[in-house]
Amino acid sequence: MMESALSASSAILERFGIQIQDLDLMRISTRFAGIFVLTYAAFKYIEAKRSPLNRIPTVGYSGIISSYLTAFKYITSGCDLVQEGYDRYPNGVFKLATMSKWIVVVTGQKFLDELRKAPDEVLSFQEAVNDQTQIKYTLGAPIADDQYHTATVRSSLTRNLAIRFDDVKDEIAKAFKVYVPPTEDWVSVPAYNTVMHIVARTSNRYFTGLPLCRDEGYVSLQERFTIDVIIGARIINCFPDFLKPVVGQYLTTVPKSVKRAVDYLGPMVEERLAEIDEHGANWPGKPNDLISWLLEIAEGYQRTVHDIVLRILAINFAAIHTSTMSFTQALYDLAIHPEYVAEMREEAENVIREHGWTKAAMGQMRKIDSFLKESQRLNSVGSVQMMRKTLKDWTLSDGTVIPAGSFVGVASDPMNREKSAFEDSNNFKAFRFSEMRDGDGELDSIKHQMVALNLDTIVFGHGRHACPGRFFAVNELKAIFAYCILHYDVRLEGGSRERPKNLKYEANIAPNMKAKVMFRRRSTS
Repeated sequence: MMESALSASSAILERFGIQIQDLDLMRISTRFAGIFVLTYAAFKYIEAKRSPLNRIPTVGYSGIISSYLTAFKYITSGCDLVQEGYDRYPNGVFKLATMSKWIVVVTGQKFLDELRKAPDEVLSFQEAVNDQTQIKYTLGAPIADDQYHTATVRSSLTRNLAIRFDDVKDEIAKAFKVYVPPTEDWVSVPAYNTVMHIVARTSNRYFTGLPLCRDEGYVSLQERFTIDVIIGARIINCFPDFLKPVVGQYLTTVPKSVKRAVDYLGPMVEERLAEIDEHGANWPGKPNDLISWLLEIAEGYQRTVHDIVLRILAINFAAIHTSTMSFTQALYDLAIHPEYVAEMREEAENVIREHGWTKAAMGQMRKIDSFLKESQRLNSVGSVQMMRKTLKDWTLSDGTVIPAGSFVGVASDPMNREKSAFEDSNNFKAFRFSEMRDGDGELDSIKHQMVALNLDTIVFGHGRHACPGRFFAVNELKAIFAYCILHYDVRLEGGSRERPKNLKYEANIAPNMKAKVMFRRRSTS
């Protein structure tokens, strides 16, 4: 009977082209595969146990398998986990598991200062950004490897703001009339999208000028591009390195967006290059805009249509959504705190009466500056900022070793709410920072303004990698805010005084994108 069964089984196997010796080979291969998997798992376990990361306290689970439970929780409750770590390890270090990696989080001003001062060859800002957004496969290798446009933002883009401020103010007024028509009756609009349209038009009036900044297709492209890159990066991150170039090219929408941008901007760039070739760098009638500023320092392959267009996209990528989020948060705070409006209006009217609508005037609006900074303090873009990737083992002053290949950040949101730094730290006090600027200290009038960097408030980062566009962003935000309060009354839909809840994903924080805000022409009463 056994022989019959074996014969029958052999016949079935042979019918499908499988010999007995093949089956034996399959068994052996399966055993070798099992041994390999177990060996690899054991190796990773030993490696994990020996890693300096294992000696850093963990919030949540730390086991090879159990850590994924924390990683799942991190997706929806990352900010809560960061706050838990901050409460448990003040002025210390802890780590969190995410689905793809461990994140080491430092807390307190001492370690923030150490991270800020660490050399690039040890802690890399750019490698962390490249990993998070897969810049090499979204924006392209030239943007990942060569950040010369950052120098343009620090220099020409910032220096020319006073000269071009009339354009900025003009576009703010025009954009408001399109998206928030001034009427006697209350009109409800979606807050985030409305603010994004105004910010995108205003920014691109400064970057590329008329008429392009009012072209709906072009503005929509710039608004959408950041989302395309973020979604594209998440898709690319799901694949091994050798497949990433193909995935970036064929499975994301970024290449199509870049092509559309070339269609819009290409003729302008080609015209500038032709003028430079014919008349030199300072040809008569040269526009004072971002294209010209980039071409002033571009060299070699950088002086091509495609490269210049990528730089403009990259600058818009950094400018539009961060400013949109900041202003939307401030708009929500304005709507639920009408008690501050009269003082800010009076300040804006007095300053503009003396200085006009100028960059200098923005510098004199201390109460508006404080309102915006307080809104950012309580509603930053994330619980962990200043992310870096360790290229070499990095040792903190307390002896903690963070191994090469790790990702390190600062517990920014908990630090922005630190009770020892801010009285009544979890409550909104609009003029908190303007009162600090009136202090007796020699630098009080400077160090507490919105654009300043200090260890108490982490919004624009710190050190040499602090946001290079913050001077433009702050002036743009103050101009939009001043125009808004001078021309409109604002409230939440239905007159609610309950602030729309922030959206939180992993350690990211964003304003509620579905909430609506109501506007009407400013009443004279």
